[in-house]
Amino acid sequence: MLDTSLVKSLIIDRSILHMNDPKVYEYWERLTELLSRNVEDTIHYLNNCSEEEIYWLSEIFEDISAKVNSQKYIECLKNLDKKYSNLNLSMDIKVAEEWMEG
Repeated sequence: MLDTSLVKSLIIDRSILHMNDPKVYEYWERLTELLSRNVEDTIHYLNNCSEEEIYWLSEIFEDISAKVNSQKYIECLKNLDKKYSNLNLSMDIKVAEEWMEG
C-alpha cells in the first residue's frame, strides 16, 4: 500500500528546495522508489492528486515509467494532461513513453 502521507510530505519538502539544490535528486529518487512499487496504487494516487502535486511529480514521470513499464500508467498521465491542461504535461508524457519503451 502506498504511503500517501509520506509522498505528500516529500512533495512539500521538495517544493521548498531551490531547483539547483543537489538535494532535489534525493527527493526524486525517494519519490520514484515509492511510486514505482505498485503501479495500481500509483495510478489511484495520481488520479486524486492536486494540480500542484502533479506539477511537482511531473519531474519524475519518466523515472517512474522506466521502472513500472506500464501502458496503464501512461494512460493515467495522458488523463492528467487533460485534467490539468495548463501544466503542459505532453512533453513529460512523451519522454515517459520513450523511457518505457527502453
